[in-house]
Order: sequence, then structure tokens, then C-alpha cells
Amino acid sequence: MKYLFALALVAASSVAHAESVGEVDTVFKLIGPDHKIVVDAYDDPKVKGVTCYVSRAKTGGLKGAVGLAEDKAEASIVCQQTGPVSFTGELRQQEEVFNERLSILFKKLRVVRMVDSARNTLVYLSYSDRLVEGSPQNSVAAVSVPAGTVIPVRK
Repeated sequence: MKYLFALALVAASSVAHAESVGEVDTVFKLIGPDHKIVVDAYDDPKVKGVTCYVSRAKTGGLKGAVGLAEDKAEASIVCQQTGPVSFTGELRQQEEVFNERLSILFKKLRVVRMVDSARNTLVYLSYSDRLVEGSPQNSVAAVSVPAGTVIPVRK
């Protein structure tokens, strides 16, 4: 049992956690919170010096207040070098670095990091999916790693 808990803790620690940057109201709701656009920052847990900013719609109202609302699938992403780039270990060619639930059961916002070794660039893709059918709406951002810094990719 202890080993399963430790394994779950290690797995959870490799996924980025959101830090709220700000929000704007888009629709006034008389009961419950307003509909809004939120902007969150995610530091890549395996790439120090890279932060991704994701903006997305957040549904308010009574359903939003109690967590029963389903947020829209649209999200936008931009990633920036925010400090010296270094790696905590080898990266997989493609790896999910963040996910957040957008509905009570089946819908998630996901951010996946891909390595473009030929251009020494990290590519981040945001999209949403559902248990049965995802959305084709997506957004992509790229961070060029400084020349001389090799991206360690797991073979």
C-alpha cells in the first residue's frame, strides 16, 4: 500500500500545477459567479525556465458555482522562456505536462509537450478531450531552446 501511494505521489509531481494570473468577466450572472475568461500559468515540471500561459472560458452561474457546468473546449496557449533553460532529466518525445477537468465527469483540458529535436525546440499543444469524443479545436506554442543547450530526449 505504501508503495502505491509513493508511486502516485511521484506521478502527480511530474504534472504542472496552475497558478492564476488573472481573469475578466464576460457575462454578468445574477445568481452565482459571472462567466469569465481565466489566464493560468504553468511552469513545465521537467523544463526549468519555461512557462506556458493558458487562457480559457470558465462557466459561471449556479451550475458553475457548484461545479456542474461544462466549460467550453476552446483554449489558447503561449509559452515563453522565463529564465535559463535546464532539464530535470530526459524528456519523452511527447508527454502530457498538464491536465484540468472542464466538466464534472468526462471533459479535460490537456497540454502536451513535444520535442522537435531537428530545430532544438519544445512544442506545446493545448486541446480538450472527452471520454468518447474530443474537440478538434487546439492551440500550439513553441519555445526555441538556446543554441548549445541540447534537449535530452529519451530514446
